Amino acid sequence: MWKVKNNMAELKEDLKKALAELRKSEERKFNQSVDLIINLKKFDPKRNSLNIFVQVPHKVKDKKIAAFLESKNKNVETISAEEFRKYSDKKEIDKLVKSYDFFIAQASLMPKVAAVFGRVLGPAGKMPSPQLGIIMNADEKTISELKTKVNNSIKIRTKEPSIKVCIGKQDMKDEELIENILTIYNSALKNLPKGKDNIKNIEIKFTMTKPQKIRV
Repeated sequence: MWKVKNNMAELKEDLKKALAELRKSEERKFNQSVDLIINLKKFDPKRNSLNIFVQVPHKVKDKKIAAFLESKNKNVETISAEEFRKYSDKKEIDKLVKSYDFFIAQASLMPKVAAVFGRVLGPAGKMPSPQLGIIMNADEKTISELKTKVNNSIKIRTKEPSIKVCIGKQDMKDEELIENILTIYNSALKNLPKGKDNIKNIEIKFTMTKPQKIRV
């Protein structure tokens, strides 16, 4: 047990040093994203693909959320069931999917959502999911709670032997960024088939910087 704690403490220190180096880089005129890359080894993304949502302690950004619901809801941008027929043209679906970061849906509508929007939502990785995004009832409390969860979630989806996610913004505190990184890292450890044996190294970077590499 002590060894695991010690390794986590060392990783935390290495992350502090890496962030300090990144903050020495040239100042940009925008708030850069902070990206985490977990490079994998002995991992076949076709056989062991990860597709999970991780709740992080510090919100990265407010996501633009749309919902497929039986009727209009004042708490979320809604595509109601009767509006589905407006999306017979794939270009209109493309436009809709690009306009929002995340989609939720009422369970009763999922067959229709899959039939009408699935050809675009699926490849874009935005299909409402039983993990996070499908609800039984569209009442005010349920929608509000789900929006909070969505805004505090980061999706891990492996298409190659690496995990690449935005875990924050440059103006966030180092402690907040590190907590988000460690949350993602620990979730990866739990979900990778061989745990730490699947992790080669970690890199963190700002949008316009070269990555800082960290051994684990």
